[in-house]
Amino acid sequence: MKRLRTLKVPRWLLALLTLGVLGAGGYFTYNQVTAAQKQETRRRVQTATVETQPLALTIAANGVVQPERSVNVSPKSSGILKELRVREGDRVQQGQILATMDSSSLEGQLTQAEGQLAAARANLQRVLAGNRTQDIAQAEARVREAEAALRQAEQDFQQNQQLFGSGAIAQRELNASLAARDRAIAQLNLAKQSLSLQQAGSRPEEIAQAQAEVTRAEGQLQTVESQINDTIIRAPFSGVVTRKFADPGAFVTPTTSGSSVSSATSSSILALAANNQVVAKVAETSIPQIKLGQTVEIEADAFPGQFFTGRVSQIATQSTVEQNVTNFEVKMSIADPQNQLKAGMNANVKFNVGKLDNALVIPTVAIVRQEAGTGVLLAGNEPGKSRFQPIKTGITVENKTVVLAGLEAGQKVMLSFPPGERPPSRTPSVLPGMGGSGRQGGSQRGN
Repeated sequence: MKRLRTLKVPRWLLALLTLGVLGAGGYFTYNQVTAAQKQETRRRVQTATVETQPLALTIAANGVVQPERSVNVSPKSSGILKELRVREGDRVQQGQILATMDSSSLEGQLTQAEGQLAAARANLQRVLAGNRTQDIAQAEARVREAEAALRQAEQDFQQNQQLFGSGAIAQRELNASLAARDRAIAQLNLAKQSLSLQQAGSRPEEIAQAQAEVTRAEGQLQTVESQINDTIIRAPFSGVVTRKFADPGAFVTPTTSGSSVSSATSSSILALAANNQVVAKVAETSIPQIKLGQTVEIEADAFPGQFFTGRVSQIATQSTVEQNVTNFEVKMSIADPQNQLKAGMNANVKFNVGKLDNALVIPTVAIVRQEAGTGVLLAGNEPGKSRFQPIKTGITVENKTVVLAGLEAGQKVMLSFPPGERPPSRTPSVLPGMGGSGRQGGSQRGN
C-alpha cells in the first residue's frame, strides 16, 4: 500500500485566506450595526397626521364630594335620651321621628296647666252670664222690706211729733224716732243700689280680667305642650344618618348644629347629612363660561372609568385666593341613585361649555417655539430633512390643540426628534387667558 503524500499550502496563501475571512466578517458586522442604528433612529422619530375632527369643549377642574347640608341633631333642652329609632346609614325623610327624650317630669306640669285653663274658662263664663234670677229676686225683696221699714219709721216719727207738741213725750224720744226714720231711709237706698248691681250684671273690668286669666292659662298650657313636643326629635330635612353619638339612657344637651368639634358632637344624638353635591374651585378666567344649570361630567377617584351626571347649582359671588391663585367655588348637584359617592371623595369634573365642528387639530406635544415663532416641525422623506413651519394656534383641548392657520389636513408633524434636531424649547399652547389645571383650579379640556 502506497503512502499518501501531504499537500503543502504556502504560508502566503493561508494569510490571504485569513484576511479574507476577517474582512467578510467585519463587513457583515458593520452592515448589521448600521441597520440597527437606522432602525432605532426610525423607531425614535415619531410623527402625527394633521386631521379634522369635532371637539367637545369642557372646563376641567378638581372637586370634592360634600353633603348639601350637614347638622348635628340634638335636643332643645338637656335630658335623658329615651329612644333612638334610626341607625347609621339609614335614609330618613323630613319630619320623620329620629329619637325621643324622657318627658316624665313634664307630664305633671301638663295636667296642672290643663286644670288652670279649665278653671279660668269657667270663671269667664260665670262673669259673662251675669247674676242669677234668684239673686235678683232676693235683692228686690230686700228693697221692699226696706220700704216697709221706712213707712213704719215715718209714721212713728209723725206720731211722736204730735205727742211732743202736746207735752206727752220728751225731746229725747222725738230725736230717737227721727234717727230711726233716717236709718230706714239709708237702708232703703242701700237695698236699691244692691238691686241695681244685680240687675246690671258684671262690670267690663271684671270681664276683661276673667278673659286675661284665660289667656294666661292658655299660654302656660302651650308652653308645657311645646316642651313635651320638643322631646320628640324629628329630621330637619331628608338625608342620611352619617354618625351616631349617643345611645338610649345617655344624657344629651343642646349643641351648635353645624359644629364638628368633639365637645359639640359628644353631647349630640346623631349627625344628619343631605344629598351629596360636588364642590370644585374653578379659575377666574374660566368662570365666564360656567352657567347655572350647565351639565357636568363627574368621575370620582374611587370609581375610575365610571362617570356621573350633574348640573351646576351655584356659582360663588366671592372669590378665594390660595397661593396667589384666584378661584371661584362652584357647586354641582349629582345624580347618584345608588348612593355610591361618599362625602370627602375626590372627583374630576368636566363642565360642558360648547363644541367645535371640523376643527383642524394636532397633538399639543408637537408644538415648538423658536425664534421664528410658534410652529411645528414637518416631517421630511428622510431623517434629518424636517423643516420648521410657523402656525397660529387656537384653544387646547386635553392633549390636542386647534390650528387656525399654517397647516393642512394630511400633513405630518414630528412628535419626537432624531439626535441633533431637537429644538431648544417646546412650549404647548393653551387657551388664551387660562392656566393649567390642578387641584386648585381648572383648565379647558375636551373629550
